[in-house]
Amino acid sequence: MRVHIATDHAGMELSAHLVEHLSAQGYEMVDHGPQEYDALDDYPGFCLKAAEAVAAERAEGHDSLGIVLGGSGNGEQIAANKVRGVRAALAWSLDTARLAREHNDANVVGLGGRQHSLQEATALVEAFLTAAWSEDERHTRRIGKIAHYEETGEILD
Repeated sequence: MRVHIATDHAGMELSAHLVEHLSAQGYEMVDHGPQEYDALDDYPGFCLKAAEAVAAERAEGHDSLGIVLGGSGNGEQIAANKVRGVRAALAWSLDTARLAREHNDANVVGLGGRQHSLQEATALVEAFLTAAWSEDERHTRRIGKIAHYEETGEILD
């Protein structure tokens, strides 16, 4: 599986760790940056590029996922969600990481590099990457309503 990853300066240590760790587990890691530490960098460009790559590859039928990191993960997850076809979820526990995939068919996970130890963050990412979309009818229906709004701006009851 190909995994796209992006961060800002606050998540660089975690990003480097995850790239090494997940590569060793057989994931094909694509790093969207940054490549150098800059305390004044702006995360949106990095995260949007990773999210665009996930959306494009999934549209082609590939099973690609994404990881966006920052100090809290909030802004990075918000940026990723601006890309059509991306459902990014902020994970802060093993349950939220798993449920993002199982119930929401999330294809990008956001984490806060300043919120978790390397060990905790690694466990969250692994929970996200290994969980499977349940395909349960109620979850499919709900995601369909979100996708409909994304496409049309119309709210379905």
